[in-house]
Amino acid sequence: MPEPIAFLGNLDAEEEADFLAALAHAMPEETVRPFRTLSEAERTGIRVAIVANPDPAEVALLPNLAWIQSLWAGVERLVRDLGDDGVPIVRLIDPELARTMAEAVLAWTYYLQRDMPAYRRQQEAATWRQIAYRPPGEVTVGLLGLGALGSAAADRLVQAGFRVAAWSRSPKQMPAAVAGFSGPEGLAGLLGVSDIVVCLLPLTGETRGLLEAGRLCAMKSGAGLINFGRGPIVATDALLAALDAGRLSHAVLDVFEVEPLPEDSPLWRHPGVTVLPHISGPTTPASAAAVVAGNLRAYRASGRIPAAVDVARGY
Repeated sequence: MPEPIAFLGNLDAEEEADFLAALAHAMPEETVRPFRTLSEAERTGIRVAIVANPDPAEVALLPNLAWIQSLWAGVERLVRDLGDDGVPIVRLIDPELARTMAEAVLAWTYYLQRDMPAYRRQQEAATWRQIAYRPPGEVTVGLLGLGALGSAAADRLVQAGFRVAAWSRSPKQMPAAVAGFSGPEGLAGLLGVSDIVVCLLPLTGETRGLLEAGRLCAMKSGAGLINFGRGPIVATDALLAALDAGRLSHAVLDVFEVEPLPEDSPLWRHPGVTVLPHISGPTTPASAAAVVAGNLRAYRASGRIPAAVDVARGY
């Protein structure tokens, strides 16, 4: 029997139990133990830790870690807290997460394409008025980020009949149905042609504040914004100013600089904002456990650590 695997996370009891049960089912040959149940001697022998927003002080008490497996796709917090330790961090690359994120992108793109925010305002004012329909083929959706999540979202949007464009930091091979943009000039170009901009970027030093006042003003007049990436990518004050000026029509926000979103945030009550409680791409215990099990079996068989996060890039 190999050494135990440590489980560390800032989860409530029910969430922790769900993940532990899923991991036990996916890899019955392994023993996964919550950190608090490990003796000091057992902690010394731990080579692998599975984590979900762990306490860095607890991670530091595992002196012989070979690598850390995250249960989340986003790893900016882990990189910030643990990146200097030199222990490889493996992010979760889960096809089910990509599917659910693509589902959310399509759902909220429809929400904006079909003018649901305007109909909500009309209901509040008891106004009966039909808004001219825009078919998907007349709506350009611009995706910021074309990793696993962005690629899945692009496929769903193309299948639904939308015109799709995508931006990445460096040039990438794009599907035939997707218009590709890259670099600073490409970002301006995508923002200028997109009726709906969807942010799926990770948070890095380069993406923090990427959508600031100048770039928000560069967006197509009346465009909508969906941010499913990370909150600090969008400058909140600049976004509110663009909405108040009528430059942008609506913003769907699922991620924020501070979460949960503080009760006194103006985003809660702004008529041009839809606030979501970070639900666009939930991690499913069963599918996440299957991915983790595959990584661990490959590691046990070969001794090779799975592809890890580039700490300098932040993802």
